[in-house]
Amino acid sequence: LKQLSSCEVIIDLHFVIQKEKSSLDKKLTKMGIRNADTYIVHAMKTYEELRELFPERTFVITRSGERNPDTNNGAIPVIKLFHPIYELYRPDPDFDVQDFKKEHGLKQHVFLFFGFIRKYKGLHHAIKAFEQVVAQRDDVSFLICGELFWNTLTPGSIVTRLKKGLFSLAKRLLLKASDDEKNYNPLAMIDELGLQQRTKVISAFIPNEDVHKYFQAADVSVLFYSRATPSGIESLSYNFNVPVLTTNTGHFPETIQAGKNGYITPANTVEAMAETMLHFLENPVPRENVARYKNKLSWKAYAAAILNDEKSKTFHHLKQTA
Repeated sequence: LKQLSSCEVIIDLHFVIQKEKSSLDKKLTKMGIRNADTYIVHAMKTYEELRELFPERTFVITRSGERNPDTNNGAIPVIKLFHPIYELYRPDPDFDVQDFKKEHGLKQHVFLFFGFIRKYKGLHHAIKAFEQVVAQRDDVSFLICGELFWNTLTPGSIVTRLKKGLFSLAKRLLLKASDDEKNYNPLAMIDELGLQQRTKVISAFIPNEDVHKYFQAADVSVLFYSRATPSGIESLSYNFNVPVLTTNTGHFPETIQAGKNGYITPANTVEAMAETMLHFLENPVPRENVARYKNKLSWKAYAAAILNDEKSKTFHHLKQTA
């Protein structure tokens, strides 16, 4: 593109260094993103990873989207923006939440885990923490909607055998042995801990038109990640005005404001996670608070900053009080 035109090349980085930290992946990433004129990041952690990947370069960070080569002294601009919400997903005003809860055996208060089941997402910690919550509350359920990441194939078919071969090759190239999740199955803990009657598992692909059901039935999303990059599930939760419970890792301390859009707890600490879940039940985050918070996360504001529109100059980063 840069050879064929004078257009500005902008690369949006949800992360720079893979969670698995493969050396091959790092080299390929450096090759793939090195020629950008401008970068977009959604967390300061990603900005620091970019600087680490290119230590010989100078970067300047902006939150308004302003890019001025005359004043940057050769520094490459990095725009720090929020992760916008998904306009594809909307609540259904006619959806009967109580009928859905009755159909799936859900209690009054519902904790939700949504998305692929990966070890770094900490579902094993969340299930253990939920066990402690169940010991103190009889009005809670855990709704888990997700498939095990490396086991999403239909056994027996030629396509499956081909995909397994490709997956195996990808794991050897991109994963350290300690990151291999082949035997990771936190769902087995549900039976081990006797939580069958308090947990509902939807281990299947959920079509777009059904996504709203699970978020509208939930009180809160549980994102007890051990490490994190800007989360699509976090943004998806806000789309339905659902608050989130997260850990103090990655970008979360930059985006979570206690009582406004969720609560934060220490990572990898089951007791603290259980306390945070109980605290939420006693001090729920009103959906109206989340609705006000998400108004700052529109694609319109996101595009304005990228286009360096004058309106974007009034847009402030997420930690600023609404």
